[in-house]
Parts: sequence; C-alpha cells; structure tokens
Amino acid sequence: MALIPFQLHDYPLALTLGCYLLACAVIFHTDRFALPARERRKNAPRYGRHHDRIDRLARLPVIALVFAGFFAISWRPLYAAAGTMSFFIIFTGISRAKYKFIREPLVFSDIALVADVFKYKSIFYATSLNVVFWIVAFLYVFGVSGLYMYFEPAILPERNRLFWVLVLIGIAAGPWALLFYGPVNRPTAALVQRLVKAINVKINTVRFGTFASVVFHFIIWLGVKRDKIVAELSGMLRAAVHDLIGHEEAPLIVVWQSESFIDMRHFGVDSIKLPTIDRLRKQAVQWGRLSNVFEGGYTLRTEFAVLSGLVPDDIHVDASYPYLRAAHYADVVWPGKLKRAGWRTHFIHPYDRTFFLRHKAMPLLGFEKLTMLDAFDHNPERDGLYVSDATLAARVLSEVQKLPEEESGFFFVASMANHGPWEPGRVGTLTNPVDIYLAILEQSDAALKQLVDGLNKLDRPVWLVFYGDHAPLLKSFADPFPDPRSDYFIVPLAKARASAHSSKQAKDEDPWNLLGSMLKHANLHKDALQ
Repeated sequence: MALIPFQLHDYPLALTLGCYLLACAVIFHTDRFALPARERRKNAPRYGRHHDRIDRLARLPVIALVFAGFFAISWRPLYAAAGTMSFFIIFTGISRAKYKFIREPLVFSDIALVADVFKYKSIFYATSLNVVFWIVAFLYVFGVSGLYMYFEPAILPERNRLFWVLVLIGIAAGPWALLFYGPVNRPTAALVQRLVKAINVKINTVRFGTFASVVFHFIIWLGVKRDKIVAELSGMLRAAVHDLIGHEEAPLIVVWQSESFIDMRHFGVDSIKLPTIDRLRKQAVQWGRLSNVFEGGYTLRTEFAVLSGLVPDDIHVDASYPYLRAAHYADVVWPGKLKRAGWRTHFIHPYDRTFFLRHKAMPLLGFEKLTMLDAFDHNPERDGLYVSDATLAARVLSEVQKLPEEESGFFFVASMANHGPWEPGRVGTLTNPVDIYLAILEQSDAALKQLVDGLNKLDRPVWLVFYGDHAPLLKSFADPFPDPRSDYFIVPLAKARASAHSSKQAKDEDPWNLLGSMLKHANLHKDALQ
C-alpha cells in the first residue's frame, strides 16, 4: 500500500521537476547555515544582484547531478528530493561543525581525510563517532530509504526498463566520470575558475554553499596546470638567490617542528617555566613570533610552507592539502635541493607514516630516509597517547650521530607530544586542559634541553631551527587565541656558535622564510642548492 496519492504519479515529469525545484529551494535556504551570520556578512561578495543570480544558477547543475543520482537508484521523485536535501544539509552541517571547531568551512581536500577521521579519532577530536553514531546513521540512511521504497511508487516506465535504468545511470554518473577525462576536465576547470575567481573557501562557501563550493574547488584542483605554476615558482626562487659563501666543514641542520607549541607567557601565564626556551632566545641569531598558515590544526600546511619556502597563495588550490600533489613541487622544495647538493636528508615523525600521506609525499620532496612511529617502541597504555619529546630527542641524537663527519645533514623533526586532546590521565592527577597543556610544555622544554646539549657536543657546525606549527586548539583557555602566532628560534650550536652573533631584537617571520633565513645566517651557498 502506498501513502503517496497515485494521481501525483500520473504526471511523472511534472512531479520530478517539482521535486527537484523543491530540493533547490530548501538547499538555497539551508546552505547559508554553513557559516555564522557574522562570518557570512564578512565574506559576502561585493557585487550586485546580477552576479548573485549567476552564483545561484551555478549551483543548479550540481544539485541536479545529486538529484539524478538518488533518482537513478530509486525512480522515485519524492525520495530523490528527500535524499538530495539530506545530502546537502549533511554537508552544510559538517561544514558548520568544522567552522565552529577550527574556523574554516569544509574544503574539497577534507574528503581525502575522511578515512583518517575515523581511524585517528583522538587527533581529530572525533571520539563521538562511536557505535551509537553508526547505529543512528545506519537507521537514518537505510531506514528512511526503506520507507520511501515501500510507500512511494516508482515511475519507471513499464517498457524497456533496463534501457531507461542504464540511461539514467549514465546521466547521473557520466558527468562525474568525465571530470577525470583531460579534454573535458581542462575546459571545465577553466570555466569554473572564471566563475570562482579567487580560491577563498569562506567567500566561495557564502557564494555557492558548501557542497557546490567543494565541487568547484575539486574541479579546479583536477584541472590546474601545475607545471606552469612550478615553472613560475622556480623562476621566482632563482631570482631571489644571493651569492653566499659555503662552509668548509660539513654542517648539520636540525629543524624541530614543535606540535601546538606557543609560549603561554605571551598571554600572562607566568606560572610556566621554560628555561630552555629562554636560553635559546638569548643564543639565537634570529627569534620572534611566527605567522600562522592555519590556526589550531592542519600541521601539514605549516610543515609544507617551511619545507618548500612557498607562500600558500602561490600554490593555488593545492595549499589546503599540498601532499596530494607533492611530486609537482619536488624540484623547488628545500629537502630536494639539499639532497641534490649532496646532503643527507632525514624526516623523523613519531606518528603513523600514512597520516597526511607523508609516507608517499616525503620521499618525493627529497627525504631519503623516514623514521616514523613504527620505528619507536611505543605502547599508548604504558607510554601515553603520543611519543614523548624526550624519547624523540634521544632518537634524533642517535640518528644524528650516525651521520658521517664528512657529510652534511638535514634533519626535519615533527614532534607530537604537545598535541591535544588534553584530557585527565595524560599528566599525573591533573584534570584541567590548560594545566595539562602547560605541564606538557614544560616536559617538552626539558626534552629540548636534552636535544640542544647533545647537539652542542658534535664536532661540526650545527644549526637548530625550532618553531611551533600553530597555536593549540585549547578552547578552555581562548577561542580564538588573542594572538595565534607561535614562536621560532634560529640557533647556532656546536662549531657554528663561534662565528655567529646573537640577535637582541625580536623579528616577526613567516614560515616559508624560515629555512632561507637560516641559510643566510649560516652563510651557506644557496646557489649550490638550486
């Protein structure tokens, strides 16, 4: 028995069109909730109604393709409308939740992280995605679908049923498949680029809604000519090179990316003691505050900016997840240059090697050796959630000592110990997230002393670059942080100390300039690294 009046289905075309238009109306209304009202007003495009109509019209093909997908699997117009509305509303809800958490709406590259969200729940603060979540999701998707399939009659023609099924599947799936076909993708990407203009996720979420914005950015990402971008970047970098005199002795560069590190004394927290940080500030040839590629997360964005020396805006749509197309930047990033100049390059990170695709990206970027979590004897129940900075520092010193005296070395170390969540059980009996974070910072400071003291014993010039990748996502302290800039130091150690002069004045810096600045202070020959 069907609850849907049969007379509605006597006009299948009109009913289908009406359901599609209903879905469009609901989606246009709900898309705006992807961002708070204040953020929408701030990022609203400054143009007239004509362009606003174009932005609305641009969403219609995307909505139509999703509608066609639900219709193709059911041949039920009301089900297709309900499925399409749910699909877009779910994307909008996820985008709003993400914005509330880290102040960025959903971007196309987040789709590549979906599996990681479920695999690494703690690091994404997604522990609520438990069995209850899956039961509710399963009941909604399959339960509601089952009700529609039972109560709503299908409008599939009686004659040539297989033909019509195949036709509609082709209509629904064909355009998505063609996006991966060069002769179709390139002109489509060019057309979408003209429509979208700047790759600004907030502005485009306001203009097109969450899912359409994700689709348009993905189309551009597929079609962007990276060879042209890289050629331009190579020219810019060559033009910026200066003649610098190199060292006769083989130097060692250690870059320590300290997860979620920020000196809380900037914000009046005087109870914390960081003697090693104070020591490095006095010994540094350059130090100060480091601008953020992203606040509160997405370590890979800061990481890539430091490793590549590239301004995020210069790498276009790749900036949100540069490791997806790491191979295209192999010739312009610092590890690759150093490796081609005869340096030994080593990436050390005590976390799963597949996270952020580092196991694929880092060798492409010029690292000849990777030491990841599987190389550490780490038991979370025994050792805590992450590998401690003390354990990491000991491993770095062990690896550094294996480097032959006649060979120069570049070690990039990405720590994990400071990462949230800062929950009870991580540090003794502490329960307050801020107290836990401060205690872990003091532990990291002690580990940094261990590292610096060990590096100072080496019989070669050593340069340490230390920086925090971003401010912590510590909402119980501040949301957002009043000043999200982290801290950095460029410090000469061992034999490098003799010829270096300390900097007395703080200097603000951008992450993409860190290694270039260090090379200038170290008097290394940058031309040899091109």
